[in-house]
Amino acid sequence: MPAKWLKDTVFYEIYPQSFYDTNKDGIGDINGIIEKLDYIKSLGCNALWINPCYDSPFKDAGYDVRDYKKVAPRYGTNNDLYRLFDLAHQKGIRVLLDLVPGHTSEEHEWFKMSSKAEPNEFSGRYIWTGKWFLGCRNIPYIGGETERASTYLINFFKCQPSLNYGFLKPEEPWQNPIDHPDAIATREALKDIMRFWLSHGCDGFRVDMAMSLVKYDDEQKTGTRAVWSDVKKMLDAEFPNAAMVAEWSAPKLSLRCGFDMDFYLSDWGNGYVQLLREYSTHGDEKKDNSYFRKASDHDMTGFLTQYMDWYQDTKDLGYISLLTCNHDTVRPRFNMDETELKLCYAFLFTMPGVPFLYYGDEIGMRYQQLPTKEGGYFRTGSRTPMQWNKGRNLGFSEGCEDALYLPVDPSQDAPTVEAQENDPASLLNTVRAILALRHQEQDLQADSPLAIVSSEPGKPVVYRRGDLLLAVNAAGEAFADAADAEGKQVIFSLGGAKVENGRLSLSAQSFAVLK
Repeated sequence: MPAKWLKDTVFYEIYPQSFYDTNKDGIGDINGIIEKLDYIKSLGCNALWINPCYDSPFKDAGYDVRDYKKVAPRYGTNNDLYRLFDLAHQKGIRVLLDLVPGHTSEEHEWFKMSSKAEPNEFSGRYIWTGKWFLGCRNIPYIGGETERASTYLINFFKCQPSLNYGFLKPEEPWQNPIDHPDAIATREALKDIMRFWLSHGCDGFRVDMAMSLVKYDDEQKTGTRAVWSDVKKMLDAEFPNAAMVAEWSAPKLSLRCGFDMDFYLSDWGNGYVQLLREYSTHGDEKKDNSYFRKASDHDMTGFLTQYMDWYQDTKDLGYISLLTCNHDTVRPRFNMDETELKLCYAFLFTMPGVPFLYYGDEIGMRYQQLPTKEGGYFRTGSRTPMQWNKGRNLGFSEGCEDALYLPVDPSQDAPTVEAQENDPASLLNTVRAILALRHQEQDLQADSPLAIVSSEPGKPVVYRRGDLLLAVNAAGEAFADAADAEGKQVIFSLGGAKVENGRLSLSAQSFAVLK
């Protein structure tokens, strides 16, 4: 069962280098997060997910870890992070760190030792082939860069050698099973890292590439799931309140092996894409058929089919986490205007599970077309500095503009927190209102049941959460007879909604909650 505290939790994802800079070096830091805890709480977010803040050469923005137990100096110190845990807890905010279990940096001390020609305790920490050349095999590997006469497998980028959790069905002498001492040693090292941060106040982890541990795994990820099940036993015994969310997007697998939550990720062609990012359809590159676009076909069938299949299968095991965006995804403001974003967020934040809000999405920060930075590629444009006010560097940093981690939005109308604070109709205050309602109404929280009442293409989607009736009309036309609302009244709405003669009427581009 998932951690009990997740029932009424909304996460805020922070990309630390881009959130708030307190020492004028142009890079966000942990003290910056501390200074903004009251703002985060004001949103209605009572938990944080902080992207990797460990020591790293930053070839992949910190997902190339050089030391799992040391905070990167550009963000501060370990004591700063411990202080963040403490102050966040005082304000009722939980904190998840980003755990990278599948690989390290090539500069990690483990890899330096493993690369030595002379055998040592780390020789089996990574996957070495014992060969200098693998021929035409479709295996990502690196050779010729270490004193060890062998090639090694990588997990993602070239700078990320793959940690050894074994192979499900070894086929070569250099492939060990998952119960081999070397594979077990890697698993125990992972537990040790988790124990370190949990014992200092961390509340759990978002797990990067959670499905990537055991190699040549089957479609059911049998080997990888066995690893996570073993990790879960340790957590249950030693840290029963800790929570984990998987970067997997396969809840039927992940929620059965120890994860409390699994992200519904934006993979091309899946249901989540249909909601926000269906930029190309029917061979027309200019057409955007994302559900919440006013001019789309307003067909949620793909999303609901996939989501409801996952939901029905896993609702008693854990949670599916919907997210506005993340550091790997084009921001939703790229293709949606403020009204469309409000409807989209209203839907995402009133669905079951534990939702995640990406920093800056609450004010509609734009996606920027930028050159790649620290392995970001197209994702770099979603990682720009948070826009606090119209001051220097949009309030992100008092440092020099040319020292900024990434440039701020140069537009004259760049959205800021300050500009939206006092406007009740702003996107920022709409997010606050929706999240306040979620916290107020238990039927909108993580484990309250969901039922789809109607979802006919081109018409409003109507759904129930417990005793509440909800409806979203993303179209540019009104619907006078959207649903049976006998005995109910509107307690929250965007756009316009009313009950007449027991029937719900919705204005164009509207959302309503009835009780």
